Amino acid sequence: MSRQANRISTVAALGFQGAIALIGWLAVWLMGIGSLSAGLGWASAVAWGIGGSLATYVLLSALARAPGRIRDSLSGHMRQLQTFANDYSWPVLAGLSVLAGVGEELLFRGAVQGWLAWHLNDAVAIVLASMLFGLVHYLSFTYFVMATGLGLVLGVTYWLTDSLLLVMVWHGVYDMIALYSLRRHPHWFGVQ
Repeated sequence: MSRQANRISTVAALGFQGAIALIGWLAVWLMGIGSLSAGLGWASAVAWGIGGSLATYVLLSALARAPGRIRDSLSGHMRQLQTFANDYSWPVLAGLSVLAGVGEELLFRGAVQGWLAWHLNDAVAIVLASMLFGLVHYLSFTYFVMATGLGLVLGVTYWLTDSLLLVMVWHGVYDMIALYSLRRHPHWFGVQ
């Protein structure tokens, strides 16, 4: 089967992420979750989100290059993600990153974590929402652990700041940086 036959169409990829964003927005709206940045001003939320995304990128890049089991487990996934990144144009990758950041954070942090926090304590809500986030991103156990870890960081950040905008920017900018790097500098992730 050719590489082109394995590629998800641009419309399907953007449509899927757009549907997640719509579902997340509807869930947050129906649940009456407050504003996007109740705890921080917009400029602070954007600045902290960009800073968090850069820190996340540096950590993942270091893990992907460090010797040992984590690097070995991640190398195949990084190659898959590089192939994915190479399949789309820059505007499509930027759109996917923005939609993933907005949609997944509305859904997992805003709706799921918010709903769970109403029924359970905050710590349990953060852990359960993060594990669900990890499961949705499951490529292997190592990738699940890493995605769950990122979910925990984003969940705690949302809990501390009450800013969905901050975690949306963090997630979306991180995705953009990672996809750009996988296309232009795959060796930064241990991909030869």
